[in-house]
Amino acid sequence: MNVTEEFLQKIRQLDGFKNAIITNIDVFTRKKTVCFYLVTDLTYSESVLPEAEAIASGYMPAGFIAVVHAEKRTPDEALLRQEILRFMKNRFPAASAFLKEEYIEVEKRENGAIFCFVLAAGEQALFTADNILDEVAKHLCGTFCGTYFGNVKITEKEREALEEEIIEDADAPKIRVFPVTNFKKLDGAEPEPKYATYMADCNSQAENVCVCGRILSINQRESKKGKEYYSISLTDDTGNLRGVYFPKKNTADKIALLTPGCEIACTGDFELFNGNLSYAIKKIDYGAPPEGFVPEKLPGRKVPKGYHHVFPEPYEDYTQSGFFDDLELPEDLKAQTFVVFDIETTGLNSSPASGKVDKIIEIGAVKMQGGNMTEKFSSFIACPEKLPPNIVELTGIHDEDLIGAPDIESVLADFYKFTDGCALVGHNVMFDYRFVKYYGEKYRYFFEAKTFDTMTIGQEVLRGEVTNFKLNTLADYYNIHFNHHRAFDDALTTAKIFQKLVKTRGGLQGL
Repeated sequence: MNVTEEFLQKIRQLDGFKNAIITNIDVFTRKKTVCFYLVTDLTYSESVLPEAEAIASGYMPAGFIAVVHAEKRTPDEALLRQEILRFMKNRFPAASAFLKEEYIEVEKRENGAIFCFVLAAGEQALFTADNILDEVAKHLCGTFCGTYFGNVKITEKEREALEEEIIEDADAPKIRVFPVTNFKKLDGAEPEPKYATYMADCNSQAENVCVCGRILSINQRESKKGKEYYSISLTDDTGNLRGVYFPKKNTADKIALLTPGCEIACTGDFELFNGNLSYAIKKIDYGAPPEGFVPEKLPGRKVPKGYHHVFPEPYEDYTQSGFFDDLELPEDLKAQTFVVFDIETTGLNSSPASGKVDKIIEIGAVKMQGGNMTEKFSSFIACPEKLPPNIVELTGIHDEDLIGAPDIESVLADFYKFTDGCALVGHNVMFDYRFVKYYGEKYRYFFEAKTFDTMTIGQEVLRGEVTNFKLNTLADYYNIHFNHHRAFDDALTTAKIFQKLVKTRGGLQGL
């Protein structure tokens, strides 16, 4: 028996304190006073407090006196539901996004209560991770008298039926190009490129591909073998990409003069490197998209009128009040609507040119309007194949979690509606975006959104502050706790990091 249990055993022998608990102890060194705060569920007399103080005095350091404050607190079902919801928002914000007060059932017992989270199929994994039930029960035991136990209940949440929509057929996707203007030799590509491929369409291995746009960033690096090269980020307003260029002796001085904002035309090969598609630049020349260039839109399915399988719900993050003062957010962050998203997959391959494309098994997203998170979107996705053991270990998602989940076409239709008119944000965003674009094009939902990458922004804002730019590293830097490698948790964490990075950066200009 430890000291606390010994102390409570003596206190509980007093009239009215049979089930008493300690909620706090304050030490005032100047006044040499220790205050004990007790909660009881029984009626007690103030005359008992001196007896409690006499017991407490036996545990005081020399020269200190004990003061006991007591409060009768008997929670009903409503108060317990409110306290559970408050604790969940504070301790487990990602899981709390799926909770409303009506989704918490409470059954009072003679000495405590049993609480139950009512969840839809696929949501239970969030609540069985991180010992959430045990943590809630522990919190209630430290707040109210009695013993508390938790459980989950899976139910089918009814949704209003929607009229069937007629989706018109769309043409098969094609690779789009635009004319290269203002061409001027630097490296001297041969033959001179006449057309550039949309960066948004550069999603497979290919040789001698010309892209054209403005430089977002250009940094000189050194390879492990000591060879100098440039890491160049580009955009043509259809998408962004990053290329690697090894300068030649006769053009090195000219390349060194290139700065962000310069418009260039590059020719190179798209290759797989460590499982990711990379652009190896062979030639760099000056060039620009046509003046007033407006990207051509591919024909595809219309945005659905309503949600049919995944239904977004309002989301309110408790940290938005106080921590993110609306007046301090950059205006361009408040002016745009963003969807911050993350996916979990069965592997790394999103390119048919590299073999079988891996499956998406979960999508999680949060919508940001006016600089604050306002809606959440989350769904498992049915997978016809057994999940690889390494993916189960990495994500905590099991085959049984995907039973009854909607298929990829159904989820993407709802995600297409959720992201309509929004810029997309992710951590290493192009990894996730390539999967979404590949499967979107397969079902004629063409995702054509501006993207922002918190990894790239972090490299700009936090260089020298962190050892690497992984999501969990940035989360640790900002003291954000989350369940890594689960889609909604990762998306919510990315959204918070995005807010902080853009705020530190002073806005989105140049991204």
